[in-house]
Parts: sequence; structure tokens; C-alpha cells
Amino acid sequence: MDHKTSFLIPSNMYSNSWLTSPHCSSSGITNSPLQWLRFIFLSSCPQRVLFSITNSIFLLTLLLLHLIQRQTSRTNLSKPLIESNKSSIRLTGWFKLSIVFTALQAICFTLLSIYALIQGQFDQPWQIIETVFRLLQSITYVSILILIAHQKKHSPIIRVYWITHFLLVVLLSTSAIARFNDQIDPSLKLDDYVFLLIIPISTFLFIVAVKGFFGVVRDDSRSRSSDPVDCNLTGYATASILSRATWAWLNPLINKGYEKALAIDEVPSLSYEHRAEKLEQLFELNWPKPNENCKNPVRTTLMRCFWKEVVFTGFLALVKLAVTFVGPVLIKDFVSFASGKRSDNPWEGYYLTAILLVSKTIEVLGSHHFIFHSQKLGMMIRSSLMTALYKKGLKLTCSSRQAHGIGQIVNYMAVDAQQLSDLMGQLHTLWITPLQVFVALGLLYYYFGISMFSTMFLVLAALTFVMLRTSQTNTYIFSLMTNRDLRLKATTELLSNMRVIKFQAWEEHFKKRIESIREKEFNWLSKTSYAFASNMIVLSSMPAFMAVILFAVSLWLGYSLDPGTVFTATTVIKMVQDPVRTFPQALVSFSQAFISFKRLDVFLTSQELDDGSVERRDGCDDGRMAVQVTNGRFAWDDEGDEAVLKGVNLQIKKGEVAAIVGTVGSGKSSLLASILGELHKKSGNVRVCGTTAYVAQSSWIQNATIEENILFGSSMDRQRYTEVIKVCCLEKDLEIMEHGDQTEIGERGINLSGGQKQRIQLARAVYQDRDIYLLDDIFSAVDAHTGSEIFKECVKGVLKDKTVLLVTHQVDFLYNADLILVMRDGMIVQSGKYNQLVKSGKDFSSIVAAYESSMELVGKNITTTVSTENPEEVLKSPHAPSSSVALERSRSEKGSGSKLIKDEEREVGHVNAEVYKDYCTEAYGWWGVASVVAVSLLWQGSFVGSDYWLADETKASNSSFAPPLFIGVYTIIAVISCVLVLMRGVLVAFLGLKTAQKFFDQTLHSILHAPMSFFDTTPSGRILTRASSDQTNIDFIIPMFLSLALVMYFSFLSIVVVTCMNAWPITILVIPLIWMNIWYRRYYIASSRELSRLDSITKAPVIHHFSETIEGVMTIRCFKKQNDFFGKNVERVNANVRMDFHNNASNEWFGFRMELIGSIFLCISALLMVSLPSSFIQPEYVGLALSYGLSLNGVMFFAVYMTCSVEKYMVAVERIKQFIRIPSEPEWCKPESLPSPDWPIRGDIEIQKLKVRYRENTPLVLKGVMARIEGGEKVGIVGRTGSGKSTLLQVFFRLVEPSSGTIIIDGVDICKLGLHDLRSRFGIIPQDPVLFEGTVRSNIDPLELYSEEEIWKSLERCQLKEVVAAKTEKLDAPVVGSGDNWSMGQRQLLCLGRIMLKRSKVLFMDEATASVDSKTDSIIQKIIREDFTSCTIISIAHRIPTVMDCDKVLVMEAGLAKEFDKPSRLLERASLFGALVQEYANRSEM
Repeated sequence: MDHKTSFLIPSNMYSNSWLTSPHCSSSGITNSPLQWLRFIFLSSCPQRVLFSITNSIFLLTLLLLHLIQRQTSRTNLSKPLIESNKSSIRLTGWFKLSIVFTALQAICFTLLSIYALIQGQFDQPWQIIETVFRLLQSITYVSILILIAHQKKHSPIIRVYWITHFLLVVLLSTSAIARFNDQIDPSLKLDDYVFLLIIPISTFLFIVAVKGFFGVVRDDSRSRSSDPVDCNLTGYATASILSRATWAWLNPLINKGYEKALAIDEVPSLSYEHRAEKLEQLFELNWPKPNENCKNPVRTTLMRCFWKEVVFTGFLALVKLAVTFVGPVLIKDFVSFASGKRSDNPWEGYYLTAILLVSKTIEVLGSHHFIFHSQKLGMMIRSSLMTALYKKGLKLTCSSRQAHGIGQIVNYMAVDAQQLSDLMGQLHTLWITPLQVFVALGLLYYYFGISMFSTMFLVLAALTFVMLRTSQTNTYIFSLMTNRDLRLKATTELLSNMRVIKFQAWEEHFKKRIESIREKEFNWLSKTSYAFASNMIVLSSMPAFMAVILFAVSLWLGYSLDPGTVFTATTVIKMVQDPVRTFPQALVSFSQAFISFKRLDVFLTSQELDDGSVERRDGCDDGRMAVQVTNGRFAWDDEGDEAVLKGVNLQIKKGEVAAIVGTVGSGKSSLLASILGELHKKSGNVRVCGTTAYVAQSSWIQNATIEENILFGSSMDRQRYTEVIKVCCLEKDLEIMEHGDQTEIGERGINLSGGQKQRIQLARAVYQDRDIYLLDDIFSAVDAHTGSEIFKECVKGVLKDKTVLLVTHQVDFLYNADLILVMRDGMIVQSGKYNQLVKSGKDFSSIVAAYESSMELVGKNITTTVSTENPEEVLKSPHAPSSSVALERSRSEKGSGSKLIKDEEREVGHVNAEVYKDYCTEAYGWWGVASVVAVSLLWQGSFVGSDYWLADETKASNSSFAPPLFIGVYTIIAVISCVLVLMRGVLVAFLGLKTAQKFFDQTLHSILHAPMSFFDTTPSGRILTRASSDQTNIDFIIPMFLSLALVMYFSFLSIVVVTCMNAWPITILVIPLIWMNIWYRRYYIASSRELSRLDSITKAPVIHHFSETIEGVMTIRCFKKQNDFFGKNVERVNANVRMDFHNNASNEWFGFRMELIGSIFLCISALLMVSLPSSFIQPEYVGLALSYGLSLNGVMFFAVYMTCSVEKYMVAVERIKQFIRIPSEPEWCKPESLPSPDWPIRGDIEIQKLKVRYRENTPLVLKGVMARIEGGEKVGIVGRTGSGKSTLLQVFFRLVEPSSGTIIIDGVDICKLGLHDLRSRFGIIPQDPVLFEGTVRSNIDPLELYSEEEIWKSLERCQLKEVVAAKTEKLDAPVVGSGDNWSMGQRQLLCLGRIMLKRSKVLFMDEATASVDSKTDSIIQKIIREDFTSCTIISIAHRIPTVMDCDKVLVMEAGLAKEFDKPSRLLERASLFGALVQEYANRSEM
């Protein structure tokens, strides 16, 4: 003994029995007060009583404080036990150590308590005191741990307790040292070791309590920069540990969802640490530095960010595994107890029940927290990746963007980020599964010896089969996903170009194309479904055959079977089933995750735009230079040697208008891109002095209101806004739009004309008030008068003090340019003023010559009468309001139905029973349903029968036990079970596939037959969601979940029946159990269903916004709006993730409660079994009931959860049904009204009192148009924007149906024909040139009707033969999506070549040559005159020379045909047409 403690313990103390005895006896103690004090403070029994009293006082004080606080503040479980202020604090090492040491003591005494309960020795009073002492210690330290972890402070009561605890530990340690070498009770010896070990811990906590410094430091700087208060913050952020443990913080949301359908704004926002902006910062902070040379940056970053969460979920997985096997181990003890093999301890049965209850409770908590925290981790990973991908998308070079492709980039966010998120649920499977199988086999070895190895071989065989089959299945899935991607790509292309497809009557062609891809996809889907079915068949049959082999080998080796060991074995065997199923899929998920990691690594390390390639300054030294390029050499490709621009040298001074001209493909748009820094600079210098604005040639418009598009994130300046509307000629447009500038623009500006889109783009740029304006061919899509107004009022008006770089084919504006740059083959071949370049006699002269030749036709037709008129007065509409009036009207209508894109249709409440009926009976009616139910019921019956056979044959009273008969019958039942599960698997897969294909066919048919108005008002993302995720749910998930739900309910029914049959008093709890089952399901599903719907609704905007951003990234970067757009992305990600978070939480809220109820039901059953006499319940049936009951909590939860999941996934059927019910456009073909094969023969057209409105109860757009066109005439249609030109053209193709009036062509009323019979006979070149992904051949001849010779001839006529012939692949030269690898002019020429092949008798042209130069335009016009001599041509044109040689001109204004006559006759008198001609002629003089 240490000399330091000798003064406390006299030598004669060792002879005192009370020091070494655990009993509370005071024999041998004299009446001396000193002896009594020594006994009280140094004897083990009084010490424990004293310790227990101290702990009890502490716990009672805590409880009292909590009750007082609840009474005064009416808090609930979501509030902390003791109020605290978490804000503005920083935790130091002192606090963290106190947490760790408290946790160690809590774990230590919890383990000691469990050990004491398992021992179950309570014969002596001191044993009861010892158990109570350990329990109180455990409860006390768990309570302290919860308090300080949650409150982030040590309250005075905890400080007092730690000081008292230290003194008591010193006393117990002193006694431990005194009797260290004595023979004492093992339990007492264990306590002595524990208290000696925790002396250092108690000393540290004593110092913390006395010192009063707890390691919590107030951080004022953090307080000042803290997040704003969110009144709708999720309860998870402020919940106590107890509330988080039981998901009680979710109660308010669940209750709200039960009372009424949840709205988006009623779902709480995320905790600050879970929000996208915080996670993106964390991701960026942990991204490897360049000097680290990290090969896997994404994986490394995610591990750095979330390693703590990974470790914590691993700990939960281990806890879940540890308690899972407690139940099976207890079966034998329960059977032994029921059979009368009881110990002398009368409490043994209750101890067994208590241990079962504790283990099941820990299992329920551990399993659901493992799922919840894994999903939360996945959510955080998905959120951080989506924001990182978006931010990267804003920085990519054009070459990198094209290399990945917009579709692939969107897939990184939609697929790869989700795949890594889903991986978190299987992250720990790789190590936990082998451990689980090892423990299970170890238990079987413990009970059956070497017989276990026969089972092990079968497990290995099953695992090998499942792994091989899973590997094969994943090959199928890969092919399935590849074909699904191709189908979605084709569907996206279909939706993006639906207007052109309907014009050309190509729906059948695209339908066959999509169906052919779907056929391949369906083949792989079938293989995948049957492969999954085969896996399920093997896994479902495995337990029965494992049991057969195990029992057969055991009997052969001479082992005896009894109900305890038999049902322990069957329960353990069933537990092997799950890891065998999940392990192969986990391996596949890991391999897929590694592929995703590689894809994301490549993307996130792709070349970024070099901000230093362009020297940007607010003001340059010389004060005059705005843009300067010296020896510039640029390329679109970051790596290749080929340059698109070479030897570029230019200087543009401030305030100058510099015009850039050249033939199609000469590099004009590339020059603007190089100045913006969008091209890869190979050499040279670029300097830009001032801020920039950019208007792209191909319009980029957001899906927002006109006002929002123009403001582009800037604040409203009403005076400036009104001026911008005026100078961009948008007044008349706002007048004719029902809701003015509050009109919502459809996706990609689908509800606007080309001119409107271009002018809104221009208004956006002008409103931003920048120094330098780069305008790319802004006049191509507007009429002559509008172009003149824009040039005069905008370019030379509000922008007169700005620097303007104008790419244009309009030669008439070049007189007013301060500098003209002429381009050819990527080089500036000429530069100077107009007169200088004309005199030089080079490239510019040929451009001007082509223009002048076209103007000669105009000039010679202008009469003096017209020239004296004021063209503006002639053109001015008497009813056109001022811009201020139009804007005032639009503002007054704001919010009153101005949305073109309506909110997505969303059902509320329960999924209608009709939806279930439609799905279940779609394939083979009710016969299919009945067959699945019957086979499933028989299969479940075979399981119950086999277990009853086991119980009956292995009972102790069975004297006639015959091993061959026992094994033979059991094998037959196993074979029958296998056959039934085989039938069920094949039947479910077959019916599911048949149903999926029927829904797909109906959806495709409905979309293709939908009117054009449907696509104008429905975002393509909404349609694609049906075609992708909803169709995937119907293809695979719904049949699987529906069949599992059916099986789970039959399993639940069998468990309840078997349990009640063997513990019949429990029957009285069945009705409450079923009632709670139904009630909880209704209570939970109300919120969960709506959260799932909201999750689906909020997912599409994230992807759509990303796609929209990638398409317009040049514009966004030019205006420096990256941060604004990133903020919008964060808002959308947070909106979606918060639905996902609360949906996952609601699942675990429900699962925890359902499993806990099931566990309580099981433990009450077990309690009845051990309470009733041995003769009352057969021991073998106790084992049977417990083997079933152990899975009750899981089965009950999964039965209800599966039905809830089915209801949530049934929303997909509900949503697809919405699209199947879309009103259809008129018939494509009418057999009774077929036109003759050669119709139209002449092309005579008669328009009679034609009136058109777009929708019911809206104003007329065409107001009684009348005209007669003779066959073979060339008619030009002119007029201001909004006059009805494009609408008239659409009526010819019946994209819009007439309200009244008729169009007669060669004696046939077109409204009586089928749509395809009508549209296929016409030719059209639309305003927006549309190319499809494929080759030149597939674009010019999509239906494969013409020979190669005819195609080459067509290309020659449309001036593209040399360009195509120069390409290596010739006619098979690639065309990427939307034709982005061809210039705008080349795209328009390809569309022209397409029509030249068709040679229709009636041809419509909508600004067919708007994007080509004057020289090319004149050549094309000549070709059209020669090739379509006998055809009726109706041409909408903004270039007056284009219509000057027409036979007649139709002038439209305000929906009326104001003038219709020969051009020469119209020019002989004062006319609208004459005014337009005069305006066009005078443009060069501005």
C-alpha cells in the first residue's frame, strides 16, 4: 500500500471484514464514531448507497428544473432542457476534452449496467445495490453528456456534481487500493479497477468545475457575421439531442401536413450548416491546391469535407450490427425457460424480456439513425457537388463546354452527383457485410459445430451466383442507361424543335426514331427485370435450402435437434440473406461511383477561361482607345494548332461605331468572342477599356417575364426603362401582348418572334448602361422600318457616346460607321471608312456591288409621290399607345394571370384509387392482379408450413422422430416454395414490363399529337421529367415495390397469426396494433406524399436553370452576372434539398415509431410466454413465435413503408396520366378527306374572311384577312412586328386553327384535311434555322427519300457544295446539337437545301436569308426564282429588295391585310408599302 494513504487506514483495518466484504453488515464495529465514519466512507456497500443518493439527488434536481421550465415557457421536446445561447461561441480543447471524458464514463457505466443485468444475480441485497448503483451512474453521465453537448456550457448544478463526484471517487479509489491484494468478490474487484482508471478523468473534471473555465469562448466577430435569422428554420437546427434521437423536431411539420396539403413555403428551410452556399464554401476550401498534384481531387475533397460524418455513420452501422444478433441468441434461452429448464432465479424470464426490449430499442434507434445520417451525408455531398458543378460551368472555356456538351454537363449534376449521394447508404457495406456473415456463421458453428461448413459453402455459392448475376445485370443496366440517354436526347431534340417538326409533318419519323431506341431500351429493361427476378428467387429460396442442408448434415453427424437450436438457426440464416443480397450491389455501386468520380474529376479540372487573356481597364492611359487587338491569333479549341482568327490588328476609339462585315463563315462572330475573352488566345494582346455588353446572334432569352429579362438583375430605373423600351422598338409589342412587359417568356423564347427576341436582347444590353457594346447581327430578324428606328434611336441615339462593334449584313447602315472591318477566312482583310473601302476595289466592293444591284430594283420603283411622304407618318398606327401607357397597363395587370408557363399541375391528398386501378389492370385486367396475389399467398403459406413442420418434429415429446422423413418433407416444402417464388418473380416482371410499355406508348402518342400551344406553355424540362424519372419509376421501381408491399403485408399477417396462436392473450393487442398501423400510416403519408411531390416539382428547376445558364454563359460572363446566377442556383438547390431532407426525416420519423411499436408488441408477447406456466405453451412453439416475432418490427415498418413508397411512386403514374389526357390536335390523316396524290396542282390560294385568336376569350390576332393568290405567283408579306405575318403563315399549316373564315387551295378547304395530308404537301424555310444532331445527309434528307446525286445538286444550288466537299466526311460530316458547329448563315443555307430537294408546289419562306450577306442573298433569290418557277411562293421578308421582284405584295397591319397588289402599283400611290420602300432606301442616309 502507498505510504501516502497510510494515515487514513490504520493497520488493524485489514482485519475488518467490512472492508473486503460487499455486504452492508456492520458486525465487528465498535461504537466509536471514528469506526463508524470509516465504515460509512470506506466500506463498499455504504459507499455505493452514498453515491446512489448523490446521483438520485442530481437527477431529481434536473427533472425539477425541466418541469419548472416547461410550466413557465410551455416548451416541448424540440426545445433544450436548459436554455442556452449557441450563437457567437467558439469551442476550445478544454470543452472537447470534457465531452470526451464524460462520454467515456457514460459508456463505461452503461456497459457495466448491461453486464450486471445479463448476470441476473439478485439473491443478495448488495447485488441489487450494486446494479442500482451502476444504472444510476450510467443514467447520470448520459444525462450530463446530453446537456453539455447540446447546451455548449456547464451549468452550476453540473459543476457541483463534478466536485462531489471527485470526492466520492477518491473515497472509492482509496478503498480499492486498501484491498487491492485481498480476495474479494469479482464484481467488487471490477468496480475497483474501474474507479482506479477514472481517477485522472475525475481529476480533470474537478479542475474544470473549480476553475470555472469550460472551454466555451464568446466570439464577437462570428456574431457580427452570423447568418440572418430565419423564422422558418427547420426544427432540426435547434432541437435537443433527445428530440433529434426520436425525430420529435419533425412533429409540427408532420402535423401540419396531416391537417392540410403542404405548400412549398410551409416546408422549413435547412440548417445553416446544411445549406448549399455553406457547403460550396467548404468544398472550395478543401479543394486540393495545385502543388498537391492530386489525382482524384473530387474524392479527396469530399473526404476532407465529410470524414467526420463518414466515421459517425460507420459507428452507427457497427452498433446496429452488434445488437442485431442479440435476439436470435436469446431464442434458445426462451425455449429452455419455457420448457422448464429454469435457474433458481425467479426473475430470469423478465431479465430475458428486458434484454430483448433493450436490444431491439437500440437496434431500432441505430438502424434508423444510420439511414438518416447516411442520407443526410448524401444530401450534403449532392448539394456541394451541384453548386461546385454550376460554378465550374460559369468558368469553362468554349472548347471545354463543347467537348463535354450541354447534355453531358447537365448529366454530371442530374446523374453523377445523385449517384455519389446514393452511395452513402452503401458506403459501409464493404466491411460490415463480411463481418455480419462471419458472426452469423460463428453462431451456427457454436450451435451446430462443423455442420456449419455445409451452410457456408451454400452461402458462398449463393454469393457467387448473385455476384455474377449482379455483374451481368449491371452490364444490362449500363446498356439500359445508354439507350435511355439516347431516347432522352432524341426526345429533347424533338421538344426543342417541335414547331419545325410540325411544319414539316415529321412526327411519324421522330416517333419511329424514338420507338426504335425504346425498343432497344426495352430489351435491356426486360433482361434487367428478369435478372433481378432471378436474384430474388435465389435469395428467397436460400434460407429454406440452407436450413435443409444444415439440419441434414447435423443429423448425419449425430447432432440432436431441439426447437431452441432449430429456430435460432433459421433466424440466423435469414439474417445472412440480406448481406448476400446487398454486397454485390454495393460493389457495383462503388464501381459506378468511381466512374462518376472520374467523370467529375475530368469536368472540374477542365480548362477554365483565362481572365488574363484580355486586359480589362476602367480607363486607358491614352483616354481615347476603347478596344485594341495587336497581332491576335485565336482559336476555339484550347489544344489544337488551327486558328479561327489570324493576324488580327484593330484599334477602335471611344464613341466610335465599328461595323464588321464579311461573307458567311468569315469569322465575324469569332472576332467579337475574342474581344470578350471567350476564345483561346494563342498569341497577341487584347485590351478593352471599360465595361462590355453583348447581344448574341442566336438569341438567349430566359424563362422569365419581359421586364425581368430586360432588367437582368439590375434595379428598376423607371425613366431609363421606359426609354429603353422606346429605342428598342418594343412599344407596339407590349401593346399587343395581353400582359405587356409582365408577359412571361416561354422556354428559349418560344412564344416570341425572332425579331422580338432580338430586340429584348438588345434592350437588356442597353439597360445595363455599359461602355462598349458588341452587337452580333441584330438587324437580321427585324423589318426595315424597325431596323432603321433601332439604328437611329438606339445605335446612333442612346448609344451615341458609347463604343459599338456591330456585326451586320445590312450594307445600308455602313455609311454611318466610323470604321468598317472587312473579314475573310478569319482575317481582317480591309479596314477604313466606307468611301475609302469602296475605292480600294477589293472584298468590300463586291459586297457593296451586290447590295447596290438589289437596291437598283428598289430605287427605280420609288415614285416622287412616295418620296414626298413622311414614311414615319404613313407607318404610324393611330391606335398605338405611348410606351408609358403600355407599361402602366402591364404593371396594373401584374400578377393577374400573366404567366404563360403555368405552375405545374399538382394533385393533392391521397393518390386516387383510380390511378392504382389504371396501373394494376393496364396489362391484363384483374386476372393479372389475382394471379400475383394468389401466388404470393401460397408462397407465404409454404414458409409458415415449413416452420410448423420444424416445430412439430423437433419437440421433445416426439418419440417417433424419423430423420429421413423429417428432411424429406422439409425438402419438398422448400422445393414447392422455390417453384412458387419463381412463378411470382416471372409473373411480376412480365406484368410490370407490359404495363410500362403501354404507358410509354400512350405518353409518346399524346405528346406527338398535342397542339403547338401545349409546347408554348409547357417547359421541356417538365415533359422530360415524365419521359425520364416518371417513366423509370413505372418501368422498374413501381412493380418491384408493389410486389414487395404485397409480400410484406402477407408476412406481417403470418407473424401476427403465428404469434397470437402461441401467446393467445396477446390477441387483445392485435386490434390496437392494426389500428396504430393504419393511423400512423395515414398520419405519416399525408406529409410524406406531399414532400415527395414537392421534391419532384423542385428538382426540374435546378436542372433547367443549369442548362439555361450553360447556353447563355457568354452573355452572363460579358455582363459579369456570374454571382447573381450562382445565387439563383443556390436558391433552387436549397429549395430542392430541403424537400429531400424533410422527406428523408419523415421516413425515419415514421420508421422509428413503427419499429418501436413492433418491438414493444414482441416483448409483451415474450413476457406472456415466460409468465404463463410451462404446460400452458408448448416450448417448440415459443421458439417458432419468437423466430417470427423478432422480425415483426422490421416487417411491420417495411409493410407500411412499402405501401407509402408505392403511393409516392404512384405519383409518377398520376403525372403521366395528366399528359396522356392532353387535348389532341386534329387528326393527322382523314381517310374520307384525302387530297389527290398530286395536290396542290396549280397552287391557287384563296383566303376568305380569315379570323384567328390564339386562345378562347383572347383578342383576335387576324381580323378578317382576305386575299387571292394565283398559282405560280410569288407573294411577299411585309409589315411591322406584331402585324400578323407569322400568325398567317402558321394558319396555313394549321398550327393555329382559324376561328372563322377559310383558306382554299386548288379548290380544297385546308381545314377539312388531315394535318399531315396538309403539311406534307407544303415546303417551308422557317425564320430560325433548325438542324438536328447527326450528319449533313441526315439533316438535308431526314426521311432518306433522295439519292446522293440529288443531295449534292441541292447543296450546289444553295451555295454549300464547296464547304461540304472540303470536309473529310463529305455528306457524313457531323452536325452537333442545334448545329452549333456551323455558322448561322450556313445553317440557313442547309435548311434551304432541304426544301430544294422536296420541290413543293407551295413554298413558304419566313426570313429565309436573314442571316446571310447581300451577295449570298441575291444568289439565293436568283436560285429560288429559277428552281421554283411554277411554284406558289409566299415569303415573309424584312429586306425590301427580297420582295421587290415578287408578283404581289401583301402588307399586314394590326391583323388586317391593308394592301395587296403588285409592287409597282403600290408604289404609284401613297401606300404603306411605298413608305416601307422609302424607309429602306433612306436608311443609308441616316
